[in-house]
Amino acid sequence: MSRPPAGPAPGGRAPSRPGPGPARGGRTLTAVSRDGSRVHVEVYGDEGAPTVVLAHGWTCSTPFWAAQIRELVAEYRVVVYDQRGHGRTAVAAVGTEQLADDLEAVLGAVLPDGEKAVLAGHSMGGMTLMAAARRPGFTDRAAAVLLCSTGSSRLVEEARVVPMRRGPLRARLTRAVLGARAPLGPVTPLSRRLLRYATMGPTATPAAVAECARIVHACPRRVRVAWSDVLAGIDLDSGVRELTVPTVVVAGTADRLTPMVHARRIAATLPDCRKLVELDGVGHMTPVEAPDAVTAAIRELARTHLGVRRQEEAA
Repeated sequence: MSRPPAGPAPGGRAPSRPGPGPARGGRTLTAVSRDGSRVHVEVYGDEGAPTVVLAHGWTCSTPFWAAQIRELVAEYRVVVYDQRGHGRTAVAAVGTEQLADDLEAVLGAVLPDGEKAVLAGHSMGGMTLMAAARRPGFTDRAAAVLLCSTGSSRLVEEARVVPMRRGPLRARLTRAVLGARAPLGPVTPLSRRLLRYATMGPTATPAAVAECARIVHACPRRVRVAWSDVLAGIDLDSGVRELTVPTVVVAGTADRLTPMVHARRIAATLPDCRKLVELDGVGHMTPVEAPDAVTAAIRELARTHLGVRRQEEAA
């Protein structure tokens, strides 16, 4: 599944985002994808530490993982990257194959031969892991996976952003809302309230809402629209069945974009689902809304599937 975004970017690149990165002391590098796209990558922590790779979702960028980077960097080498068209990665053709291509490129750039990492994906980032599930560049390098607030198919049909009964009309209205070509404009009190309603739960703090608003509003309109078209028709159910590594699923019970039905379906389908974590009152933006819970899930996977291996190597 592949389609180009509407309209070329000046110079072929997405505009850079102002402001600092998500954490201090990071190093940047560029991974080159299959089609030549240059993917912006940030690496935090000791080069000799076990590696955790974090993939963000639609309309987000590397600062979305700021809390996880801050908490994990003392123990792990934390790698984050911008999906194409987001943050500092160029805009190019978009689709599920490109998500997998870019992830393979990142893993190849940051992991030496024979080394594995724990991979976590939020929303479209989780779909990235599903899309790559059968790829050798993924299976050879993935020790375990966290799927966070994501779905594998029927995203528009199941979304509850439009407050009406499930059916064809709601699906059409949902697709129109998520794919709206109107610019988001500057962050305002009204835009924060709308973002909170659509993407966050009642427990979200004002600081979390403001942080998500800054990140989401920085996504270029044409990139947002192009990826919304991909997500509307996505079908990665086969990728869930082929995701054979140990996997934990995390989701918020107040998620309107990818409601709990997705998490439960994925958990029931996965060949090796270790746990389904349901976060009461949390919406779609789980790494920002419930950072401690998401970080704990990543840390548990890393300690279980990377720590022992590293100790054995050291011995």
